[in-house]
Amino acid sequence: MSLSAHVIGLAAALGSGTLIGIERERRKGGGSGHALAGVHSFALVALSGALAQLIDFRLSLMAALLVASFCVISYYRASADEAGMVTELALFLSFLLGVNAVDYPALSAGLAVLVATMLNLRAPLHHFIRVTLKRGELRDGLILAGAALVIWPLLPDAANGWLLGVNPRRLWGLAVLLMTLQAGAHIALRLAGPRMGLALMGLASGFVSSVAATAAMGQRYRREPALLGACAVGALLSNVATYLLLVVVTLTIAPGQLLQLAPTLSCALLATVLVSAALMRTVAKPAAPAVRGGRVFSIRQALLFAVILSGATALMAYANAYLGTAAATLGALLVGLVDVHAATSSILSLLAYL
Repeated sequence: MSLSAHVIGLAAALGSGTLIGIERERRKGGGSGHALAGVHSFALVALSGALAQLIDFRLSLMAALLVASFCVISYYRASADEAGMVTELALFLSFLLGVNAVDYPALSAGLAVLVATMLNLRAPLHHFIRVTLKRGELRDGLILAGAALVIWPLLPDAANGWLLGVNPRRLWGLAVLLMTLQAGAHIALRLAGPRMGLALMGLASGFVSSVAATAAMGQRYRREPALLGACAVGALLSNVATYLLLVVVTLTIAPGQLLQLAPTLSCALLATVLVSAALMRTVAKPAAPAVRGGRVFSIRQALLFAVILSGATALMAYANAYLGTAAATLGALLVGLVDVHAATSSILSLLAYL
């Protein structure tokens, strides 16, 4: 490594330790019961880690043991009023960031910002976890994380004959998508209220799937009939995103067809916006629903909706395979019931080859 690379690594280590140390210094306290480590300790520990890594890898291991011993002493010396071992863990993490800064200074600097931010938001995070977050929301959040991060990657990404040619990963992905949209509607409902929360959620969800967004709004209405108007506005606004995406799809696949489609898309977009605005004005502002620990989403409804969408896609593929070009219109109709963007892409792709 060149001298400039060494200087950058040492500077990143020193800056990382100083940044975390500044946040810890504010919580250090005073008097005889103050914590051992402050801004100077954090900065020096991080810089020591970088220097030890530069000199010899074995020296960095010895330094890690020394810092760990210091953290243990600091933990047992802490007063009874200072619960937890956040400062000690942050000190050891500063040492590791200093070691890492020798080879990856940008990564260490970025992680230091994230660590300092997390430490600074300690009180709001505790309040959110203990008070704001309900037991049912935590349970459903863990279920959604497991469905998306554990089950979904393990499913085979290929058509399965036992499922009539449906791709298991795509089928499960649709279910995860709908559960995510339902969870997003739940969060928007709590943060922005029934009117604006569901409206903004519907508009944002339309960029993913207007069909799934409409289904999520319908399921929300079934759970809370008082939100009928707000759910209808959210479902309508999801189509605004659909029309905007259709313009992007057309420009990407067949830009020469945009002038022919522009009048239809413009009229549809304008009508949807006007109807949504009119409905938004007439909808009475419903009272905010009581915060409770109920279900954030319905797994059964999400799976049922995913099966219906995948079944429609399988029927469309069957029609195209056995009915030939005469099934193009029928196939576009079936796909349009599931995903307007996919149907448009297929038709525009055929036009591009004509």
